[in-house]
Parts: sequence; structure tokens; C-alpha cells
Amino acid sequence: MQNDVGGTKADGQRFVRGLEIRAILRTVAMISIPYALDALNFFAADARNALGPFVNVYLVTDRHWSQTEVGIVATTSGLLGIALQTPIGAAIDLTPAKRAVIVISISAMAAASLIIFGLPTFWPMAVAFGVLAIAGDAFAPAVAALTLGVTSKSGLARRLGRNSAFDHAGNIAIAIVAGAIGYVLSQRAVFLMVPVFAILTTAAVLNIPASAINQERARDAGSDDKPAPDRAAAAGYGVLFRTRPLVIFALCAFFFHFANAPLLPLVGQKLALQFPKEATAMMSFCIVAAQGVMLPIAILVGRKADSWGRRPIFLIAFAALPIRAALYPLSDNAFWLIAIQLLDGVGAGIYQALTPLVIADIMHGTGRYNLAQGAVATTQGIGASVSALAAGVVVDHFGYSVSFLALGAAAAIAFFVFFVFMPETRDEDSVARDRETLALEGAASS
Repeated sequence: MQNDVGGTKADGQRFVRGLEIRAILRTVAMISIPYALDALNFFAADARNALGPFVNVYLVTDRHWSQTEVGIVATTSGLLGIALQTPIGAAIDLTPAKRAVIVISISAMAAASLIIFGLPTFWPMAVAFGVLAIAGDAFAPAVAALTLGVTSKSGLARRLGRNSAFDHAGNIAIAIVAGAIGYVLSQRAVFLMVPVFAILTTAAVLNIPASAINQERARDAGSDDKPAPDRAAAAGYGVLFRTRPLVIFALCAFFFHFANAPLLPLVGQKLALQFPKEATAMMSFCIVAAQGVMLPIAILVGRKADSWGRRPIFLIAFAALPIRAALYPLSDNAFWLIAIQLLDGVGAGIYQALTPLVIADIMHGTGRYNLAQGAVATTQGIGASVSALAAGVVVDHFGYSVSFLALGAAAAIAFFVFFVFMPETRDEDSVARDRETLALEGAASS
């Protein structure tokens, strides 16, 4: 009888503890979405950037590929990704399975990294580059859509800035780890880190409940607060061409990425030719130098984009790129080249943090946010892919200095077009309302 009573008490205590644990888990689930987004951006940066510029350096210095061969593979894979970029964006607008898109994309990156590690010859590398291009096409807009779906309009600038900050923190982490692994083991061993970070990225995204994603907000329909019968249908695909600020921004994105994409790989190759043993470590130093600046830049942009406006901040980014390209040819000194990478932190840091926000401004209420993201990414991809081949050919025939100056000229075009034609995109009415709210709160507190 005592055993029955004792057992009943013990069972009751276990039941109560179970209820307490479940309550704690429910509480954690409710407050963990911002932290899950932080982890998603951090680990995804690790997975994606363990490949990036390290592949180019590995192929040139360890596998002895020519610049033209690297350019052909990069351009071909880039064109494949470009062909699918806008349709992928349209599909992300339609699908409620935002998390699945992220998981599939990051898994494909892991598979590509294993191909690069195990079969570093031309055709397998071409396949791996193609997989990376398509996976990258889907991954970035899916993360942005997921962020929109779980974030209010008023908190979007800060959230996107925070996404960018954790992405840069992940870039710094992977650069340091990859540099150490490349120096101690081999450049090739770096690619084995990608599957590990892919698993961590998957765990982070699955920690965000599917039910927490507002599908209307995730495609920037601007009608998530209305009952279903009153919601406007998404705009037609022609909205991409009718929206003048989007067209101007896409043109600027083309020239920005045409100029920016080859710079870091070219600098890494110059350093690798001077220091073959330290090739991966040198590339890591370049990345850390830039990412160390990008992190606080992203936080600052997230906090000030509403009050300062998008346009003046973006002009700083477009001005920094041609200056950076023009400074590289002045010296081959390793410390000089790495120091100039700090300007990449300013330009690319602002661009990455502000681009999703500017597109959200432009496309608000259309329900075609991810389609527009895909279209802008398509122009970016065209610029980056074409410049990879162009820069490689120029280096092979005229040297690194001429290539840097040519890329600087393209960057100057981007600055000019943005300065002359791009309007401010922030919602002035929302800014005015926020200022009134802050004024009222200040008056009440005093």
C-alpha cells in the first residue's frame, strides 16, 4: 500500500515536472525565433563562405588552373544560376515551405563541397559550381522571405541589419578556422567543414515554427492585417519593368557586382603567388579584414536606415568601391593589400545590409518581393559571372593592375547612376509616425 502511495506520489511529481518542462520549452520556442535567425545567418555564412574565394585560390595555386579556366567554370555556372534566379524568386513568393527551401539549398552546398574535395578535375568542378550557383540563388531570398514573415514592418530595418551582422560574424569565424585548417592541413581540407555547418544551419532553421511565418508578409503583400477576402492579389510579373526605382537599382547592382566580385579572388591570388604555403591563411586575413568592418557597419545601417534614409548610406557604399579598386595597384605589399580590404567592409557591408530593405520598400504591397529579389540577384549574377571571365582574361594578357583599374571604372559607373537617378525609398509617412510616437513617449516620461 505504501509502495502504491509512494509510486503515485512519484508519478505525480514526474507528471508535474513534465508539465513544467513542456511549459519551459514552449516559452523558449516563443522567444527563440530572433536567436534562431541569428544562428541561421551565422552558420549559413560558415557553410557558404567555406567555398567562395577559397575555391578559386585552391584551383589556381594547388591545382594549377589558369585564370581563364577558372573564369570559364565560374561564368558557366553563374549563367546557369542566372537563368533560374528570377523563377526561383517567384516560386519562393508562392510556396509556404520557406524552411524547406533553406534546408534543401544548404544540403546541396554540402554535397557540392564533397565533390570539390573528392573530384577536383574540370567536369566534376563544373557540376559542383553549377550546384552552388543554383543553391545560392534559392538560399538568400528564402532567408530574406523567412525574415519578413516573422518580423513586423517597423522592426524590419533593425532585423535585416542584425541578419547581416551575424552573417559577417560567421564569415569572420569561417575565415579564421579555414585559415588555420589550410595552413596546418591543406587547402583541400577546408571544404570538409561545409557539411558540418550545413547541419547546424538546418537545426537553426527548423527551430523556427512554420506556423510563426506570416505568408502574406513574407512576400511583402502589405495586406497581412486584412481578412482573406479583402486581400489584394499579387501584382503581375510586369511590375518588374514598370517599377522605375527597381530598374535603376538593378542596373546599379549589375555594375557594382561586375566591379566587386573579382576583387577579393584577384587579391587572394596575388598574395598566394607571393606566399604559396600561406595561401589560405592570406585569403583568410583578407576576409577577416573586410568582415571585421562589415559587422559594425551592418549594425549601424540597421539602426540608422530609417532615420538617415537609404540613399545617403548607399552612396557611401557605391563611392567606396571605385576608390578601393584604384588603390590596389599602388603596391604589392601584403599589408597594403589586406588594409585596402577594409574598404570592402564599408561598401559590401552597406550593400548587403540595405539591399533586402530597399527592395522591400520598392515592392511593398505588390506581393512580389521575392520575385524582385530574384530579378535583382539575376542582374548581380550576370555582372559577377561576366566579370569573372573578363577579369581572368585581362589578368592573363595585361596583368593585375590593369584589371583592377578596369573594375574601378565599372564601379564608378554604378556610383554615377545611383547618384543621378536613384530616389529615396523609405516610407516617409511611417518615419513621421515613428517620430511622433517617440515624441509622445518622451513627453509622457518627462
